[in-house]
Amino acid sequence: MAVINGRVLFVTTSPRTPEKMIPELELLDRLFSGNKWDSDTQKSFMRALREEDFFRGRAAKNPAFSARDRINRAPQSYGFVRLSPTVELTPVGRKLIGAGRTQELFFRQLLKFQLPSPYHKIGARGAKFRVKPFLEIFRLIRHFDTLTFDELQIFGLQLTDYKKFDNVVAKIEQFRSGKDCGKESYKKYRQDVMEKEIRSIYSCDIRAGKIKIRENKDASLRKFISTKASNMRDYADACFRYLRATGMVDISYSGRSISIVPERLPDIDYVLSNCDRRPMRVKNQEEYISYLGNPGFPVLLTDDIEAVKRKLRDGFPGESFAEDATADELNGLLDRLTKQRKSDLIDQKVADLKTYRDYTDVQDLFDRILKDKSLYDAPLMLEWNTWRAMTMLDGGDIKANLKFDDFGKPLSTALGNRADIECDYGNFALAVEVTMLNGHKQYDGEGEPVPRHLGRLAAEKGKQAFCLFIAPKINPSVVSHFFVLHRLDIPGYGGAANIIPLPLEIFRKMVEDSYKAKRTPTPTNVRRLFEVAGALALSNKNDVEWYEAVKRAASNWLQL
Repeated sequence: MAVINGRVLFVTTSPRTPEKMIPELELLDRLFSGNKWDSDTQKSFMRALREEDFFRGRAAKNPAFSARDRINRAPQSYGFVRLSPTVELTPVGRKLIGAGRTQELFFRQLLKFQLPSPYHKIGARGAKFRVKPFLEIFRLIRHFDTLTFDELQIFGLQLTDYKKFDNVVAKIEQFRSGKDCGKESYKKYRQDVMEKEIRSIYSCDIRAGKIKIRENKDASLRKFISTKASNMRDYADACFRYLRATGMVDISYSGRSISIVPERLPDIDYVLSNCDRRPMRVKNQEEYISYLGNPGFPVLLTDDIEAVKRKLRDGFPGESFAEDATADELNGLLDRLTKQRKSDLIDQKVADLKTYRDYTDVQDLFDRILKDKSLYDAPLMLEWNTWRAMTMLDGGDIKANLKFDDFGKPLSTALGNRADIECDYGNFALAVEVTMLNGHKQYDGEGEPVPRHLGRLAAEKGKQAFCLFIAPKINPSVVSHFFVLHRLDIPGYGGAANIIPLPLEIFRKMVEDSYKAKRTPTPTNVRRLFEVAGALALSNKNDVEWYEAVKRAASNWLQL
């Protein structure tokens, strides 16, 4: 049971991307259902998880803790699994791993999540929680139409009691008025307001001198305030991601703001009018588990047959349906039509990209990824923008494994069970992996998965496959690892694993060359780069010389 001693809304940050729960819960159910959730089971779960293609990381220092971090937090808190007396998925958890209408499932579960709960004990220094956090955050977004990340971080997280709603609204309005005055830079204004609010929220602790941060020697007030601000940033980020998983909101990644998707306004208005704002009074944990695990509660607009019919008529006026159809049949039709619309929108985007219509926008976004530290969810933006660039770069069928929302906008990064981007060029295939990780974390997170994904792609396609690894900066350990793989005969790859690591600036140069070329580049140009890289791995003495030679070749790829 988690003990909350904080005085702002607690939003679980593990997993940071909610969709990553799905394969991990499927593994937990398949191998450990019925087991006691003790240290032995937790260690066994992490050993099994490390063998899965979708897992990135090591979790070697304390595997039992890592297992609890992955399962006891979001999966249990949002009602997808029960861990006592033994491991068992709830009815909602079973529906989640069935991969059907996951957005609706996340929406229902977030609306039910409450503080306090049997899973979250409030400590002596914690706030007096009385709230369904996501219900009130949806209400806040609906009230303002658009809510910025900073407004959620500084003020929205103070909604520890639903009766504080009007007070939080007033604070945000005052914040906006002060910002519009323009007497100082926004960055300075934001920092000053943040510090003022933290001093107010934790005034009792500050007066009592209880400002020592656990496991940190710095006991200064400045360190206390910066740590609280950092925690609030993590909670706001997690809140954005979990709200996004419901399909109800749209995020401006450049403006760092969130709004309700226009087509989803009726759904939001329905729950805001009909969901009880007061947390459920829970007699015991079993009652709470039943409450969270009920896949039919709370009632949503999609449970209303007439409302679903209106959505079909408004969203897809050319489609017909039987007036006596059931709610499940109508929602099934709505899902199919929505997926087809998403597919059509993505196909149109691909057609536009192949004409280089978005070339300037693609390069501008790469600039922001490299230089603008305020860009929201840079890893997702890098993955999505690299897919756009690869689609422009040359011919072939270029598939992004990131998740798109119902309107073809990027939703979340690839889950990790295959390459971020897969390209089919007819007689060969190409895996493209991208990461914002740097330093040794880049090797820890990508060293094993990247060649594994390459081997999987080669096996599935039944043809030779190569891999392009892109990051803002390439860590020397990654270069060494991929250099060695060029020199090994690995049956799973049909020989050597031909993986080229490239810094983002070199990849951008390749895209620029493609844009300026008199003739449209062909798959032959792509293949030639990897053939040259493979030969250079055998002719150069060491990884450093090979890497420099590969970068020179990539910078001149159309003349190879």
